[in-house]
Amino acid sequence: MENWDEIKTAYQVARMGTVSGAADVLGVHHATVIRHIDALEGRLGVKLFQRHARGYTPTEAGDDLFRVAQATDDQFSQLSGRIKGRGTTVSGELVVTSLIGLAPRMAPVLTEFQQQHPDVVVRYLTGDRLFQLEYGEAHVAIRAGTAPDQPDNVVQPFVRQSMGLFATQGYIERHGVPETVEGCSGHRFVSHDSDESRAPFHRWLREVVDKECITFRSTDVRALEQAVVAGAGIGFMPIMEARANPDLVEIMPPREDWSSPLWLVTHVDLHRTNKVQAFLTFLKERSKDWQVL
Repeated sequence: MENWDEIKTAYQVARMGTVSGAADVLGVHHATVIRHIDALEGRLGVKLFQRHARGYTPTEAGDDLFRVAQATDDQFSQLSGRIKGRGTTVSGELVVTSLIGLAPRMAPVLTEFQQQHPDVVVRYLTGDRLFQLEYGEAHVAIRAGTAPDQPDNVVQPFVRQSMGLFATQGYIERHGVPETVEGCSGHRFVSHDSDESRAPFHRWLREVVDKECITFRSTDVRALEQAVVAGAGIGFMPIMEARANPDLVEIMPPREDWSSPLWLVTHVDLHRTNKVQAFLTFLKERSKDWQVL
């Protein structure tokens, strides 16, 4: 494309919905925005926007251009973050990703790190999606299970995610403590809704407990933990957090096959940057007491 300024203008018009909004973002006169849009539509031979009293609405062609421009803008933002990360100072964006179950531990660590390095902007990404380090989607990833084997990643052992079976005092008063969990009837269990869950403790529970006894199910780890705390039934909780809650009773000693290793993963291009090394050192120090058996 001959003129990237016109594409940037069209992207902002689609994003903001008005010429004046795009002009404010771009720091140009609204007449410049209109001129760019008219020139781009003339060059492409299609209408990119429907004009109406409330502003500009992208046509199908406009939507297509918006998606491509947005992806390009994201890539440039990630490139900028990677370039800034190569400097000698600890500043700029720090993008960390992990399972949502680690959020209660990671949020305080990230906050403390930011307090020590106030020029850092923290982005903490959670969920089941595997963020691609090779595309700059994250600087540091904490992953569970088998060691990641992507060739361009630096993988270090971190800690083991230790889980235990817990229920509330109220649940115990109503149902008692089961003598054994295997095939347990008369008790209610909290577990993942999907049979495809890769968590070893959820797989174990599905194997030993009758399915009809799993009476509270969710795909959200936070919802499962809150259900246990609310008294919905017996379920898995991170041992470190659960043992700190006086209302929770540990149903049985934890098994080794309930835990899974966690790995620190960085991309080789960013691993030695000052920002990433500073955070990895800080995280390892703060996580020394995370592994509880």
